[in-house]
Amino acid sequence: MMGSSATILSVMSKCCIISIYGLIWLFALEPLETTAQIRESERLSVFLDCDQCDDLHIRTELNFVNYVRDQNQADLHIFVTTSNTVLSGRQYELSFIGRGPLEDSYLRLTRIFSQDASREERREAINEALRLGMAPFLERDGTSDFFSITYAEVEEAESEQLLSRDPWRHWIFNLYGGDFELDLESNRTVFDSRWGFYADHRSDEWKARVRPYFNYDLVRIQREGRPTVRSSISRHGLDSFVIRSLGSHWSAGLFLDYVTRNDRNLKHFVYFVPGVEFSLFPYEVATRRSITFVYRIGLQYADYFETTIFGKQQEALPRHQLDARVAIRRPWGDIFSGLEGSQFLHDPSKQRAEFFLSTSVRLFEGFSLQVQGSFEMIRDQLSLPSGELLLEEILLQQRELATDYNLSTSIAFSYTFGSKFANVVNTRF
Repeated sequence: MMGSSATILSVMSKCCIISIYGLIWLFALEPLETTAQIRESERLSVFLDCDQCDDLHIRTELNFVNYVRDQNQADLHIFVTTSNTVLSGRQYELSFIGRGPLEDSYLRLTRIFSQDASREERREAINEALRLGMAPFLERDGTSDFFSITYAEVEEAESEQLLSRDPWRHWIFNLYGGDFELDLESNRTVFDSRWGFYADHRSDEWKARVRPYFNYDLVRIQREGRPTVRSSISRHGLDSFVIRSLGSHWSAGLFLDYVTRNDRNLKHFVYFVPGVEFSLFPYEVATRRSITFVYRIGLQYADYFETTIFGKQQEALPRHQLDARVAIRRPWGDIFSGLEGSQFLHDPSKQRAEFFLSTSVRLFEGFSLQVQGSFEMIRDQLSLPSGELLLEEILLQQRELATDYNLSTSIAFSYTFGSKFANVVNTRF
């Protein structure tokens, strides 16, 4: 017993000694951690504003700055917009906007990727552009001393020759499918499918598209002792256009649409129309701001599954429409709004007008407001079938209902507060 007691006392004394050393070690490290935090707080504060960037990868690889959650907390606001290129690639435009003491500093960079560029190639190139763009702003904290710049010579002449020898003549093809959804229950079956084909051409002078598409939805409900309810909706069609550039503010085009929809009583619907567009701002700045006006006038032909409420089985009617749209993307938020109106020339009372608005605005630090809404005045439902509607047809949306208007709206807000730093990246689980 005496030996056991001595052993226990020996172990306890060793544990106490280890605990004391551990406390000394922790307290000794505390000033070092405080020093590290002070140094970290002196780094450049950056607000990254990019919907198409890999945020986690950027914060992991470019860890020499402090990332903050709101632009009002930043010394540097990195604002990134994207747009499609003439070869169906992607262009990234990076704006480095100084704030606070750096308010008068500004830099813009552009990076262009081909359609076949991999995700890894894109994000590494974006990271390099971010490093280059942030370098002039790092002098305030001395971090620039750790940077070096290398130059890789680019054979521009060779690149242009390869582009001129393009065997596809700037055409890009995309066959899509496999968007099939099947939901099975003992008394219920739901099947949705989407498939189609894209053929796109883009150059500095021309823009063209041919897109056939096919959609099929099926709902089948089995009821004990009652007939099976079955609803199938098919929406097939073709979107196509050819647009010619007429300078920095004007363009003209031809549009041809074909649709067949059994839920809209459209056996065959063809809309052929030329149009002209005027852009208040040059097209070159359209990724940041645009105000456009489009006017179309042409012929609409419809062949109906059932006779309409106007006693028509088929008809060809002249129609025109005017669209006005505003799209603005700035560091303080986004605004997309427009007014669209159409009218049949044979009967001006048959018309339709829609106003829509989608905006997301940062009102103050940490607070953002999102508003979406649309109001549509409807006076042109020429395809409404005659006869009474069954309840099953209404519930399963097999038939279009007569209406004078359509209103939809949503309002949302978000408010974030707390630590301003967003440097930590944790991908566990």
